[in-house]
Amino acid sequence: MTLSSLLIANRGEIAIRVMRAAADLGIRTVAVYPDDDAASLHIRKADESRPLTGEGVSAYLDGEQMIATAKEAGCDAIHPGYGFLSENANFARRCTEEGITFVGPRAELLELFGDKVRARSVAAEHDVPVLPGTSGSTSLEGVQDFFAGLDDGEAMIIKAVGGGGGRGVRMVTRAEEIEDAYARCQSEAQAAFGNGDVYVERLVPRARHIEVQILGDATGAISHLGERDCSIQRRHQKLVEIAPSPGLDAALRKQIISAAVRLAEGVSYDNLGTFEFLVDDSADPPTFAFIEVNARLQVEHTVTEEVTSVDIVQAQLRLAGGNSLGDLGL
Repeated sequence: MTLSSLLIANRGEIAIRVMRAAADLGIRTVAVYPDDDAASLHIRKADESRPLTGEGVSAYLDGEQMIATAKEAGCDAIHPGYGFLSENANFARRCTEEGITFVGPRAELLELFGDKVRARSVAAEHDVPVLPGTSGSTSLEGVQDFFAGLDDGEAMIIKAVGGGGGRGVRMVTRAEEIEDAYARCQSEAQAAFGNGDVYVERLVPRARHIEVQILGDATGAISHLGERDCSIQRRHQKLVEIAPSPGLDAALRKQIISAAVRLAEGVSYDNLGTFEFLVDDSADPPTFAFIEVNARLQVEHTVTEEVTSVDIVQAQLRLAGGNSLGDLGL
């Protein structure tokens, strides 16, 4: 199957990026917009544009309206870009039910990796190292008990179970900080993700943040496009990405990439994803641990494209259309 007509369920830069990749593959594109985006550039870059009811973010989060618009426009696929509906398992499932190809991982993978606690558990099942932490939604008392069990000088980080983008995250270095940090994490997670559940991990205070770009096809085959280093951050938000990671020991690089591929193979990962790890350079030798999977196209995908010459969005579209990694030369 080859995709013929694509609705881009997004706006701005990423919508235009997807349109360019689709155009190069001869795929017709349809843009969407609410009234307050009627003058946006992405509308003029598509082959066709369709209005949405509603305003702002809420319009782009209306999955049923996206599906209805795609069907009205004769689209056989939807690319969600990043943000908005890109990691929404229910939306991916509804696309499949309506006979529309969702350009991204299948719904059960979005569900799995949308729950960081489940993702940690599955990683451990496939011999991928994880940081010491709690194994589910954790109460205030559970967080306090975990902190009390740390060695002298160690700290912890509270994280939203269903979070991402650096939200719902607090570092705790002293026992008296726990109650306030826990409440703030819960409140922020509930507001941002509709789920106030949190868990904790031991903090790696000066971690290097390494992420591996993974591709998978419908046969279960997995490939990677190397790693990016996103250690330069502010408030848990990535500022600079470098590929390949400078100064990363070759043996450790191989171990991290092998762990990412092993986990992807273990869950039969399909389409595109970024598998993320922390490296503790203070250990001798340095150690690494899995933290999460971003089961979507990432903002920083272009960094990998620059060093591999692989058009990642085109790869997404071709994989969604039924091509294998072999067909892509990967």
